[in-house]
Amino acid sequence: MQIMIVGCGKVGYTLADQLSGEEDHNIIVVDRNPDRISRVTNDFDVMGYVGDGASYSVLKEADIDNTDLLIAVTDSDERNLLCSLIAKKAGNCKAIARVRNPIYSSEGEFLKRELGLAMIINPEYAAASEMARIFRFPSAIKIDTFAKGRIELLRFRIPVGNKLHDTPVSNIRGKLGCEVLVCMVQRGEEVFIPLGDFVLQEKDIVSIVAAPSRASQFFRKIGVETNRVPNVLIVGGGKITFYLALRLIHAGIDVKIIEQNRQRCEELSELLPKASIICGDGTDQNLLLEEGLEQIRGFAALTNFDEENILLSLFAKSKSKAKLVTKVNRISFDEVIENLGLDCIVYPKYITTEFIIQYVRSMQDSMGSNVENLYKLNDNRAEALEFLIKEESPVVGIPLEKLQLKKNILICGINRYGKIIIPGGQDKIKVGDSVIVVVTDYRIHDILDILED
Repeated sequence: MQIMIVGCGKVGYTLADQLSGEEDHNIIVVDRNPDRISRVTNDFDVMGYVGDGASYSVLKEADIDNTDLLIAVTDSDERNLLCSLIAKKAGNCKAIARVRNPIYSSEGEFLKRELGLAMIINPEYAAASEMARIFRFPSAIKIDTFAKGRIELLRFRIPVGNKLHDTPVSNIRGKLGCEVLVCMVQRGEEVFIPLGDFVLQEKDIVSIVAAPSRASQFFRKIGVETNRVPNVLIVGGGKITFYLALRLIHAGIDVKIIEQNRQRCEELSELLPKASIICGDGTDQNLLLEEGLEQIRGFAALTNFDEENILLSLFAKSKSKAKLVTKVNRISFDEVIENLGLDCIVYPKYITTEFIIQYVRSMQDSMGSNVENLYKLNDNRAEALEFLIKEESPVVGIPLEKLQLKKNILICGINRYGKIIIPGGQDKIKVGDSVIVVVTDYRIHDILDILED
């Protein structure tokens, strides 16, 4: 497949990285900045063109005629939409546009339909949605959803002294009486898809798959808090803050926002009349304490500076028992940041690329299945995918224990017309099922890819 990426900022660069590693893709990048093009073409096996992606002649030169998918992720919503429209008319290819302005947020479906776009993605809204899920379920580090929200994949760290310490994975259902499945464990820098004899240890980061009600029951039984936070203090008043505050207020959570820019404070006061808006420097420790940092139960560091966000969350950790959410845009020291113990780190660029790569995989539908959802896990060392089974195939009608699966692959959930199955060895996949698979060391595009050759 030939894919053209217009805009080589943070998201464009990450997409070039991810997609150039996928099989059988020819990647072309376009940007007005020659330094950006040089960086991307030096780092990855891609073709680069310097020019404005909203120009027909530039797209023509970059081979839009033979392009299957164009992804517009420049810093301008309007340029992204124009670029996508020109690509549709000139190359008759599918197009994805990044659109970030809240003005367009309620018009996304209209724009997608009327302009004939494959997808419109709003990174800030997507990031805010993930943060809101975390504040509603503070036990988790990260929550991904499948089967239209009927199945959740939750990551959490086993607390010191917790009853899961020294427990074999095979004992969890019997010991706790909970229908959950442990599908992945991160211990230090190693990632495991555990067998039944794998023994959990405190401080492990564990991923479980369960229906939402079963997940809540599981956390209660291991003595971990599941109730949503009653209040959240947010530092920074950008787009993510706006979307996050809307979601939290709708969920009945009290929201207080500290923002330095007075004009932005006035805008937020009009947009979010139910939130408390404080005009001040969110890095001022005294101000944070005066605004109740020690008593709040949720804290989000959402300034435009990664270093500030990390330090703010570390300070909040030292002064409160709040659930911490930290936005990181640029810093690439993922392992260092993960070891700071900051609960939940949100990378908007990764959330955006997940959605786009999911769509790219879905374009490669085979006759047997197609990708419905895709999430990158554990710093891209693993993937969780949801496949819709469209017709009879070698995975259908056979007990799971008899399927010849590749190593480091686990079938961890089945949605059968709304009935959620956490599978055992005797369960079978049927046509019409949505099947959730967790995998390390492979990239799979079809459900048949899980089988040994």
